[in-house]
Amino acid sequence: MHFDAVLIPPRRERLRAQSLWHDLTINDALDACLAQCPEQRALTAVSTERGRCESFSYRELARLAERIAVGLARLGVGRDDVVSCQLPNGWPFTLLYLACSRLGAVLNPLMPIFRERELGFMLAHAESRVVVIPAQYRGFDYPRMYAGLRAQLPALEHVIIVDGDGDDSFAACLSDPPWEQAADAAAILGHVRPQADDITQLLYTSGTTGEPKGVMHTANTLFANIIPYAERLHLGAGDVVLMASPMAHQTGFMYGLMMPILLRAQVVLQDVWEPRTALGLIREHGVTFTMASTPFLTDLAKAVSDSGLTVPSLRTFLCAGAPIPGPLVEQAQHALGAKVISAWGMTECGAVTTTRPEDADSRAVDTDGCPLPGVELRVVDADGTPLPPGESGRLLLRACSNFGGYLRRAALNATDAEDWFDTGDLARIDAEGYIRISGRSKDVIIRGGENIPVVEIEALLYRHPAIEQVAIVAYPDERLGERACAIVVPKPGQEGLELADLVDFLKAQGVALQYIPERLIVREALPATPSGKIQKFKLREQLRDASR
Repeated sequence: MHFDAVLIPPRRERLRAQSLWHDLTINDALDACLAQCPEQRALTAVSTERGRCESFSYRELARLAERIAVGLARLGVGRDDVVSCQLPNGWPFTLLYLACSRLGAVLNPLMPIFRERELGFMLAHAESRVVVIPAQYRGFDYPRMYAGLRAQLPALEHVIIVDGDGDDSFAACLSDPPWEQAADAAAILGHVRPQADDITQLLYTSGTTGEPKGVMHTANTLFANIIPYAERLHLGAGDVVLMASPMAHQTGFMYGLMMPILLRAQVVLQDVWEPRTALGLIREHGVTFTMASTPFLTDLAKAVSDSGLTVPSLRTFLCAGAPIPGPLVEQAQHALGAKVISAWGMTECGAVTTTRPEDADSRAVDTDGCPLPGVELRVVDADGTPLPPGESGRLLLRACSNFGGYLRRAALNATDAEDWFDTGDLARIDAEGYIRISGRSKDVIIRGGENIPVVEIEALLYRHPAIEQVAIVAYPDERLGERACAIVVPKPGQEGLELADLVDFLKAQGVALQYIPERLIVREALPATPSGKIQKFKLREQLRDASR
């Protein structure tokens, strides 16, 4: 695979001179753990569905990483090959990334909710040679889905199944044979030592223009964010991180996989969010830090209040993905005794802004934080002219953690000659430098931290034989922040359209369940400009007003 990460070379000299790129890889971080704390517990993985809890020391992680790396090499994986995984949180995910990094291969995490439509595009675009999947997760049969997909994926050579029982199982191919003891293991592991500017992660955004975009990251771009993030939040080797956010999102990947290894800390991985289970894990393992979207905070605070159990070890809960309601901060801090931090970020650059642990609690309610070191923000009008504090406009950022570009979509990189990236969001900045995201110029709904690709779902619904016009817009939800509503003008004679008709239609197209609208409104017409463009802001306002 050729990675056209055109945004990386122009930055090298400047960011290294500013000590914002550290020329550090995950291999270096794991080697440091092996040298300094080999017997320390590194990772505990909880599999809710299988009823398992497995722990690994740093020595065991390093040994298994080498074993799986040699196993991947046996499958033909080498430098710059893409290995995809559609896995829930767990040790196979972490070990697969560490193994890919040993070979200079690129990991492409895929959300477990993705189905045929999303996967068919992403795996083909990435030219994935290997994909690792669960035998079953939350009742879904992944091998069966991939059996139907393989005909359209000529580059895909191997589908490896975690908890499978055949020759294509993760155990048989990768984790059980002592590959690291083979005569050629040292040569395989020493053949390629990836550099910090090599692509290490390929992560797809939810498409807003009909196709997802493959975000390319290097170790330099990822660690340029993780290091100042951990420093701001006062995280170190003594911390225990709970990660229940999906590791196939940047949140779980950067702060639940990479950050604990960098810090020589411990991480507890939870595969299915269940607040009572999370409460038990925090108490059992002495969790000090966790990061998730607003619904997780709501659920955990309620679980603590309802159970009467306390979580005295929990120091910080960082909340991102949607504004945090004021009463929730008060309830959570009373129930958990932890500092609630608000943050904003993107797949393209990780966390961009956070509030500080030293800030007043109101900052987490009224703002999305201030920039991390190495991040510059600018709010401009439609013509690109900077706006004064307090005025809302297009949010641009220039960050040491900015991605290397979109795979084979350089024309969409939205980065100018001075390295300013157009986030597609609207924001305002106050006099102290704290931002508040005030809207999105991108047509995306964020449901519980998950971006819904509105344009793509609308395009599918336009194929429905009963639909003349459709607009999908957000409506407020106390727990998830937003949900999706389809507002439809039916074709003549089709006025009896029901939500179930839309759901069945989209399921038949292989759309992920979380992307399917949860509400339907049928109207005779939609508000539009003189040129015929649907005025979604009016629809959003009407839904907001109706919910009050």
